[in-house]
Amino acid sequence: MELNELINVVIVSALPISELRGGIPLALYYGIPPLQAYLICVLANALPVPFLLLFLEKIGKLMDKWGPTSKIYRYFIERSEKKRDIIDRYGYAGLAIFVSIPLPVTGAWTGSLLAFILGLKTIKSFSFIFIGILIAGLVVSFASLGIFSLF
Repeated sequence: MELNELINVVIVSALPISELRGGIPLALYYGIPPLQAYLICVLANALPVPFLLLFLEKIGKLMDKWGPTSKIYRYFIERSEKKRDIIDRYGYAGLAIFVSIPLPVTGAWTGSLLAFILGLKTIKSFSFIFIGILIAGLVVSFASLGIFSLF
């Protein structure tokens, strides 16, 4: 494994659009062994979560004050609000379930945004988001390796 490949995998896994859905297949493509790919991508995906949970309020206030970013911020807040049913129903376990589903507009970033919007406790939210990341990593790994098919 070359350093630039590792950096690519970490960046793709940490980005809000791709997360594990992009990072694990990329790592496997680069020839990184499956267990190592899983561990690297899960840790990279979890890396931004504490910062998001701690600073989303401040970031949101800044974004909401400036015209162009205000629209983007409001868009993501509204989309996240629509996803709150599972957390309203199952609490923190619902947060883990939500994050564990490897589909677009689910994952660690949206889970962090939901935890912020719903005023959930930071440490407890991180714990359940991390559980969701672990599960999503397994699902994506198994699907990428052909162990099972998602569709």
